[in-house]
Amino acid sequence: MPFFVEHHVSARTVVIIPARYASTRFPAKPLARQTGKYLIQHVYEQVECAPLINDLWVATDDERIAEAVRGFGGKVKMTRTDHASGTDRLAEAASDIDCDIVINVQGDEPEIEPFSISQLAELIEGHPDCSMATLACPFRYLPHADPKDPHAVKAYVNSKGIALNFSRKWTPTDDHPWTCEPGDPIQQDPHPLLHLGIYAYRKDFLLTFPTLPPTPREQEERLEQLRALDNGHRILVGLVRKAGVGIDTPDDYAAFVSRWNAKHKTPTN
Repeated sequence: MPFFVEHHVSARTVVIIPARYASTRFPAKPLARQTGKYLIQHVYEQVECAPLINDLWVATDDERIAEAVRGFGGKVKMTRTDHASGTDRLAEAASDIDCDIVINVQGDEPEIEPFSISQLAELIEGHPDCSMATLACPFRYLPHADPKDPHAVKAYVNSKGIALNFSRKWTPTDDHPWTCEPGDPIQQDPHPLLHLGIYAYRKDFLLTFPTLPPTPREQEERLEQLRALDNGHRILVGLVRKAGVGIDTPDDYAAFVSRWNAKHKTPTN
């Protein structure tokens, strides 16, 4: 299960960034602008740096977000206001885009690695037996991440990189019913992998996904990817060594602003 793959994608691949104005923990999050750029702009510009991507859109139902995106030169797909999930919004936005693969990048990932986006496109194209692909990182590479945190979703995979389960619960793999296969090189780490909230979908599957009924495990864990697994679809998981920090709360955003300011500080004489 390698960390890296060679750059080659022939399928037409687009990235869509779902963005909504309402948020329980951080209202108007995409429009936060303490760095001089909207948060959604930071994400958009990171995605623009990814090779192998043919097109890029923001999907939103809010004109304030749409206006901001158009203002910095981004492209917008307006969607309905009644979607139950970001995947439903993604499917509507992708329905009239000419593409083979759709990558969902969360609108609160301003430090996402562009290379990871391209890696994901390569992974799903190279495995036609998988309906979806996603990324994960061993916790040993992430000193800031706590595997016991229920907000840190854990991924359990086999030695071929196929997802067996995703869970908010923390359980060492030796005691977990969804364990990795013996001899899997990632088992240098006794704990599960940190799942990163980025997905690649084959377009036909993405358009079908909203028609699948939610499953009990999905509802219990509040993880949409379990709907795919529970309906017999395979999810490929690629490994990366770095993971950006998502922005869930105002405190997360303040920490990002601090990192960004330190990185872009103008030298003084």
